[in-house]
Amino acid sequence: MILRPRGAVSATLLVLALAACSTGGLSGEKDGAFAPGTKPGAEAVDGLTVGHRLMAAGEYDLALRAYYRAAGTQGATVDVLSAIGSADLKLGRLNQAEQMLRRAVETDETFVPAWNNLGVVLMDRGKYGEASRVFHTAYALDSGQSDAIRQNLRLALAKMKKPSYAPSQDEQFKLVRRGVGDYLLLTKN
Repeated sequence: MILRPRGAVSATLLVLALAACSTGGLSGEKDGAFAPGTKPGAEAVDGLTVGHRLMAAGEYDLALRAYYRAAGTQGATVDVLSAIGSADLKLGRLNQAEQMLRRAVETDETFVPAWNNLGVVLMDRGKYGEASRVFHTAYALDSGQSDAIRQNLRLALAKMKKPSYAPSQDEQFKLVRRGVGDYLLLTKN
């Protein structure tokens, strides 16, 4: 029997459509790699959590997308704004990072990670005096608890006194991210 091309295409599309409707997708397995099923009523993972994991893995574009999804579900909270600013900084988008981090500190003037990360952006932009003031604010709000913020402040003051000062590889500015009860440090490299 010879099939006409149009009939063969229709039959192929029908088989693929039926396979895609199964829980295992085209693999035929329930837990296959293709089109995995979801549990009805299961909650999605928080966009901030996904973004933080992606940042730790060095996937800054994907992290930024996850943070924007979090903004869509949670709103423009200080955590979300600070996270978006940090991802923009890692992507080298200094203007956008500065805008987001400024919005974050306006939203919550006591949010230490946003103050610190704003200072890092300002240092990268060569605004040493303002960065020093921002690091002072972060350090004061943190009550001197974070070594990373103290080190950032020290480096900013050294840059202010001697703009040509280049910190060694061990003395790079550090981003601070708020985790569950802890600060997690991410290096800028």
